Amino acid sequence: MNPEEPNRFELTDAERALLPTDTEIDHYLEHGWYLSKKLLTDEETQVLVDAGERFYAGHRDRTLPARPPKLAYWEPSAGSVQRHNDYIHYEDDTIGRVLRKPLIGAVAARLAEAEEIRLFQSTLILKPPLPEEQSNVVPWHFDKHYWANCTSENMLTAFIPFHDCDEQLGTITMVDGSHRWKETSANDHTSLHFAERDPSQLDAMLEENAAFNNAEVRKVPMNIPRGHMSFHHCRTYHGSGANRADRPRRAVSLHLQDGANRYQDFRRSDGSSVSYNHDVLVRRDAAGRPDYADPEYCPVLWRS
Repeated sequence: MNPEEPNRFELTDAERALLPTDTEIDHYLEHGWYLSKKLLTDEETQVLVDAGERFYAGHRDRTLPARPPKLAYWEPSAGSVQRHNDYIHYEDDTIGRVLRKPLIGAVAARLAEAEEIRLFQSTLILKPPLPEEQSNVVPWHFDKHYWANCTSENMLTAFIPFHDCDEQLGTITMVDGSHRWKETSANDHTSLHFAERDPSQLDAMLEENAAFNNAEVRKVPMNIPRGHMSFHHCRTYHGSGANRADRPRRAVSLHLQDGANRYQDFRRSDGSSVSYNHDVLVRRDAAGRPDYADPEYCPVLWRS
């Protein structure tokens, strides 16, 4: 695999017109989220749908050489729960090519005010049309909690549905401006993924942090037309509700890192080290630390 080969770091005039304006960047910096213009064509979103179905049926262009300890990886034996499959950009070349579209990286670079954007992680998601299925509800959280061993405070995530996506389908919902909140205190448990925690604890943490910041919890559902996507800051609280529609909600969660991001050692109060799934996969840098610029897993999407 040559992750950077389709990526020329160039945009057409039509693509440049799709970049966020200065006013939209100011909105992102204030509110912590951005709803993009149409960045993917209908043909590209159909490619994602078709490739996703092939993946669920067993197709792989390659598989991970090792299984990270906290890998999210739905298999048919899990049944009709919400499906999450990490490293989809690595295991499926067709999906990976769409996700490495330079325009997506260029939008992220504008929002993060960065010269370079690298892919950090990508997860293929399918939320089945089962309102009563508990796994369909994603509790309130923000991504930086799980990236404590990343130096960057400017990482961001693109949520990319493959179709029109609204509240009925259980779209992603942001807590407006929450990326600017200060946390009440350091907490060892914040480095645990939301799937490892009781949702009521996360609800309580959101309310506690809002009260500490004398802030209103204003929830903004992202109603996303086909081909558009939402972006959110790594400290923006977000979650999603049940799928009450008659069809699955299909999407990719695309986590992005600015070029300055590096691995850092982060330890809990008991001395145990926080790790990320990359740490058993990526190459080592000159100091022997996990290299989050490894092009095999973290390819460059945009460089200005």
